[in-house]
Amino acid sequence: MAGKIIRQLNGLIPVARLMRFLVGISVTVQLIVIIYNNLSGFYPLESFTHFLLRLLRGVLLTMPAAVMIAVPDLLVIDWLNRLFPWNRKALERVLIQFPVSVTLAAAVSVVITLTANTIMAYSEPLNLVLLYNALIYSVVNIILVGIFEAWVSYYRSAEAARKAEILERELTQIRFETLRSQINPHFMFNSLNVLSGLIERDVTKAQQFIDEFSQIYRYVLETIEQPVTTLGRELEFVRSYLFLQQMRYGEDLSWSVNLPAGVLELALPPLSVQAVLENAIKHNIVNHSKPLHIDIGGEEMMLLVSNRLQPKMSTSGSTGVGLQNLTKRYSLISDRLPQFTIENDHYIARLPLINPETDEDTDN
Repeated sequence: MAGKIIRQLNGLIPVARLMRFLVGISVTVQLIVIIYNNLSGFYPLESFTHFLLRLLRGVLLTMPAAVMIAVPDLLVIDWLNRLFPWNRKALERVLIQFPVSVTLAAAVSVVITLTANTIMAYSEPLNLVLLYNALIYSVVNIILVGIFEAWVSYYRSAEAARKAEILERELTQIRFETLRSQINPHFMFNSLNVLSGLIERDVTKAQQFIDEFSQIYRYVLETIEQPVTTLGRELEFVRSYLFLQQMRYGEDLSWSVNLPAGVLELALPPLSVQAVLENAIKHNIVNHSKPLHIDIGGEEMMLLVSNRLQPKMSTSGSTGVGLQNLTKRYSLISDRLPQFTIENDHYIARLPLINPETDEDTDN
């Protein structure tokens, strides 16, 4: 229970900063009370030693009181932020928060005053001290609540800005890695080699190859800055990408799509399917004796891309960077992440499909 409360408080204000603040508040309040009581003659000081003893005694009593008030204050603020936000229900919030703050402060003041009186009885009438302390605690807590409200708002704004900056840096890095993967030297070299051979054998196919090649890079440049694209556009790009790969591998590489028309308007991060296809072609044998077939299908708001496992024996170990970047891109727009599994000698990638009209994740 205590751990849960600490985690909740850390989400509002870091607990270490809160405790330092409460120590400062306790000392400040006691100094004000002691000086006021001395100047008013209500409780005059007898000596400097008397002042120090009263200050120490007051802080030792005020610090627990400050914790007893501050923690419920912050939990109430957290609760009100969810149910009665300032921008929509300011009046209701004030009508709830003000009496709660006063009642809490008065209750804590009674407990602390009675405890102090047990340790060392007051020379003044106890009922007068109880009333006096209840008023002081109530006023202080109203001020404290105002400080906490401003502090929580500032801290959350600062945290939101910090997280946004981190996400933007990650997104920039992911975009760079994704773009680099599309124009890496190996892909360019293999594509240009294929094109060189086509020019000598079949000019018409060479022209078609150039057209599809340009389609690939046009799509990359158009979508690299976008968080999502439609599945329909992604599949158009995939057709161009696989056309280039089939020029290299011929009939040894094949693919099929079996999807209902309704899913083509659903969204996913751009180049998601390409990352999975590239992974399949890179790590599996593709030749006449072991042709590679890739199936693209769907189930329950998921795009399934599967192929039979026929791993290359001499290939270097996979770094997994491409699929890691794909997972990161999904995490920026949705709580649903890709799944990569091996089932019945098949490698299956499940990519979540997002409905842009109903899924609020795309607004993140």
